[in-house]
Amino acid sequence: MPQKPSLLFCIIMDVLGCATYLIPGLGEWFDIGFAPISAVIYFFAFKGMRGVVGGSINFLEELLPGTDIIPTFTITWLLMRYNKTSSQNITK
Repeated sequence: MPQKPSLLFCIIMDVLGCATYLIPGLGEWFDIGFAPISAVIYFFAFKGMRGVVGGSINFLEELLPGTDIIPTFTITWLLMRYNKTSSQNITK
């Protein structure tokens, strides 16, 4: 079973994505460089189809103005955790 990213890793990545808000006016320009980096990290962290689709969404979220506040890494981690818990309850 492939290892999934930790919750701490996901939170750190989301905080880094929001860090550009600390530089008023220039933050959105830095997102142009950070968006593809974040998308590639997302792809390798979550792998497979989830990595491709989520990485694309993460890229757009980082690139579009005002959407950096959305914690895409953490949301994905929570969804994976919820799906794992739900599927375990179904099999019992």
